[in-house]
Amino acid sequence: MNPWSGNNDRERWPDLAARYSTIGVSSDHETKTSMIDQPDPGAVEEYLLSLQARLCEALARADGGGVFGEDRWTRPNGGGGCSRVLEEGALFEKAGVNFSHVHGAALPASASAARPELAGRSFSAMGVSLVLHPRNPYVPTTHLNVRFFSAQKPGAEPLWWFGGGFDLTPYYGFEEDARHWHRNARAACNGFGDQLYPELKRACDRYFYLKHRDEARGIGGLFFDDFSRFGFARSLAFMQAVAEHFLPGYLPIVARRREHPWGDRERAFQMMRRGRYVEFNLVYDRGTLFGLQSCGRTESILMSLPPNVSWRYDWHPEPGSPESRLMEYFLVPRDWLAADATSLDESLLAE
Repeated sequence: MNPWSGNNDRERWPDLAARYSTIGVSSDHETKTSMIDQPDPGAVEEYLLSLQARLCEALARADGGGVFGEDRWTRPNGGGGCSRVLEEGALFEKAGVNFSHVHGAALPASASAARPELAGRSFSAMGVSLVLHPRNPYVPTTHLNVRFFSAQKPGAEPLWWFGGGFDLTPYYGFEEDARHWHRNARAACNGFGDQLYPELKRACDRYFYLKHRDEARGIGGLFFDDFSRFGFARSLAFMQAVAEHFLPGYLPIVARRREHPWGDRERAFQMMRRGRYVEFNLVYDRGTLFGLQSCGRTESILMSLPPNVSWRYDWHPEPGSPESRLMEYFLVPRDWLAADATSLDESLLAE
C-alpha cells in the first residue's frame, strides 16, 4: 500500500530544494552559491504544513475509524501552531501530529546550554512532531520530529540549523520489523553520504537512552540536531527525506502486527513500558524541555504522553519470556543491518 496515495503533495514536496537550482543566475560562482543557499524559512514552513496534513490523512486512513481533531492555538510570547490529535481509534489509542512555529526574544536554557554562542539571541523555531500510541501491544509506539531553528543578534550573522529523526519503541520484538525499520532509515540517508546512516543511528541510540534506568527506550532509528553541514538547500532536502521515509517504515509493521491476538498480560507489560516512555519525555527530551522552558502550550507539548500508563515496583520479566527477550536483546543497541552486509559479501564472493 502506498501511504501517500490519493494526494499529489508527495510528488510536489520531496524535492522542494530543487527550487533553488535556478536561483542566482550569475557568472560569479561564489555569489551564485550564496544566493542559492540563503535560508528560506517560508519554504520550510510551507513544507511542514503540508507534511502535517498528509501524515494525518494517511494515519486516519490506516486507523480505519478515528478522526483527527484540530486545535489551533496562539502563543502569548510569539507564534502559535496547530495540534491534531486522534483518540480512541480502531488502531491508535492516541495519535498526535503537531505543527508549531514560535519565536521569542531569547532562547531557553535547553537550547543554548551546549552552544554558548546562542545566548542572548532571539529565535524562531518551527517543526512537526508526531507520536503514535497503538492499542495493540504488538504494534510499536513510534515518534517522528523534523524542525528548523534560526537565531539572530544585531550585528552578527544569523545562525540556523535543522534537527529531527524517527525512532521505534516496540513492546514485543520481531527481528523482521527491526531490520525493515533500519533498512528504511538507511534508505532515507541514501544520496547524502555512506557514513550518514551509521552516524545518525549511533546518535539515536545515545539520545533515546534512560540513564537512570540504564536501558534504551526502543530500537532506535535516526537522530540529528544542529544540522547545517550541507548548506541550506541540501540540509532541507535531507530533512525532507527523513520525513518522507517515516510512513514507509512504520505502516508495513502496523499491517503485520495489528491483528496479533493479545490479552491482559501483554497489556500490563505495554503500560509498564509506556511508563519508561513518560520518564524519558519528562526528564530528557529536548523538545519537551524547550517547549516548557519557552512557555509553550502545555497541552500540545505533552501530547506525546500515552493515555494509559503504569509503574510497577522493582518489576523484572520472567526469564525466557517474550518480555525478557525485549529487554535483553531488542533494547540492546546493535547493528540490525549486519546480516545485509554479510549477504552482500557472500554474493560478491560467489561471483
